[in-house]
Amino acid sequence: MSKFIIGPHMRLQEWVAEEKGYFKNEGLDYDFIDSTGFSQLSVKSATELPKNQIKGAYQTIEQGRTCDISSACHWTINMAAAAGHGRLWAGAYSVLPCGIMVPPESKIRRAEDLADGPITVGYQSGSHYTTIQALEPILKREEIKLHFGGMIFQRLELLIDREIPVATAFGASMYFAEQLGFRKILDCTFMVAAIVKEGVDENDVEKFYRALKRAQADIDMNHQRYTHYYKREFPTRFHDVMDTRVFGPGERIVFAPYTKEMYDETQQWIESWNIFEEGLKGRKSYEESVVQA
Repeated sequence: MSKFIIGPHMRLQEWVAEEKGYFKNEGLDYDFIDSTGFSQLSVKSATELPKNQIKGAYQTIEQGRTCDISSACHWTINMAAAAGHGRLWAGAYSVLPCGIMVPPESKIRRAEDLADGPITVGYQSGSHYTTIQALEPILKREEIKLHFGGMIFQRLELLIDREIPVATAFGASMYFAEQLGFRKILDCTFMVAAIVKEGVDENDVEKFYRALKRAQADIDMNHQRYTHYYKREFPTRFHDVMDTRVFGPGERIVFAPYTKEMYDETQQWIESWNIFEEGLKGRKSYEESVVQA
């Protein structure tokens, strides 16, 4: 049997479980890698890119990530599992703080001020879907304008360097922007899910989540002890100015099922916005796409 490959996903839980020995305590035979590498897989650009150059979270899963269980927004995980790129772990999901951010000097003050202006997001990534979902009750559909500027750290660099006026950021990247004085115009907190590679032992996944559950309790009690781990996954250009003491706990794992109702409603919403041009045709059902914990 090969070892179970664990990689952090710009959140604290894996780091804490590794530090505290929770994976070992669960009897998991594993390797811990410092980064899943997905932050380097997309070109950043302040201009409109040709469609064949735009990549996001969905494409990194389609191409294959390095760890055996991988997290992303539930929209992407849902569609990737339905397309046969792994199986959605239905035993838990997460909630990830997120916001549409602007520089301190920006004249944008209200969500209504975002109408018809480009908001930089990641293509078929959490920021893409959640920006639409958050603005849907506020703006007309035709007023929501998105600009695809790369993965999370590419977008963060564009925003901090003032190459773009607005971007959606989540977790530690949002906390860092707030530390630098950037303002949140609209909360876009969203759901995260996990996908398991084909052939991975489900017993190992259960051990993994039992370890994360213990880590989650530690984070809930005193997240300040662990926010220094955020720096491990940030570009080195930011390290000298980051003050992780002021960062929040970030993503929180909810140990409740990702249900068939969630699965079906999510796919219907994605199709209503034509985010995947091929639509839902030929995609697998919930029963075919998930691993039931």
